[in-house]
Amino acid sequence: MKKYFLDIIESIRTTLIGLRITFSHLFTRACTVQYPEVKWELPERSRMRLFNKIEDCIGCGQCVRACPVDCIYMTTEKRDKKEDPWFASDGTPIKLKVTQFDIDMSLCCYCNLCTYPCPTHCLVMTPEYEFAVHTKKDFLYRFAKEEPAVISEPPPQPTSN
Repeated sequence: MKKYFLDIIESIRTTLIGLRITFSHLFTRACTVQYPEVKWELPERSRMRLFNKIEDCIGCGQCVRACPVDCIYMTTEKRDKKEDPWFASDGTPIKLKVTQFDIDMSLCCYCNLCTYPCPTHCLVMTPEYEFAVHTKKDFLYRFAKEEPAVISEPPPQPTSN
């Protein structure tokens, strides 16, 4: 009988402890962000979506080699010697035509390793974090604007697990 009353007292005590925590948070100001109207302020060096300024890309392929998950697909062709010389915004001569530069963001692990070796700094991580889509194939971003001389096969599409 004594254990029965001790259990009742213990249950009341633990309930009051829980209510004390609840009441302490009841009168504090809410810190919820009203998402569609108010955007979350991201840290300065946060890593989100990849973007390539294709006009400055020299086609070196260092980003492709640095990517640990192989989510960047690049195809290049030599520029014809009769064409006018092209230069990136930092003055680097562009000797290759980038005919395919695709990034599959569904495979990307947001490690930012591909942006460091880029000599012209055309591949960057943007602070844009809202890029939800309905289908997985919409995560394949195509940046190349020039048509290849020989049409090659498109990159392999990601498969669902």
